[in-house]
Amino acid sequence: MPEKRYYATGKRKTAVARVWIKQGEGNFLINGRALNDYFPVEELKIMVNKPLLLTDNAGKFDVVAAIYGGGIPAQAWALAHGIAKALLEFNAGLRTTLKKQGLITRDPRAKERKKYGKKAARASFQFSKR
Repeated sequence: MPEKRYYATGKRKTAVARVWIKQGEGNFLINGRALNDYFPVEELKIMVNKPLLLTDNAGKFDVVAAIYGGGIPAQAWALAHGIAKALLEFNAGLRTTLKKQGLITRDPRAKERKKYGKKAARASFQFSKR
């Protein structure tokens, strides 16, 4: 019988992470690359591991993820969101721990669209009275 895998989708801004977790040694495979190769910044690696550390599952799950869209930090947030949701598929009892840290909630903030007649989303052209 094949091992049980748990799937979830994490999102942040325009970044989308499709995440599969299964019981293992704590290996990460992100778009075919290791965690250290994909996220060179230490803060992003800590953010990605946060859901596993909070639930005492660090080193117990192998994570395979396909991430696209957005920038590197947004992709890290999306991956953390996906891991948290996949952990809920594994064990719904972890919900309070993850919810308290805000890892289940999708961050709705996104770039505001540019408006016509304006220079940017809110910035207008310089106004001259005379």
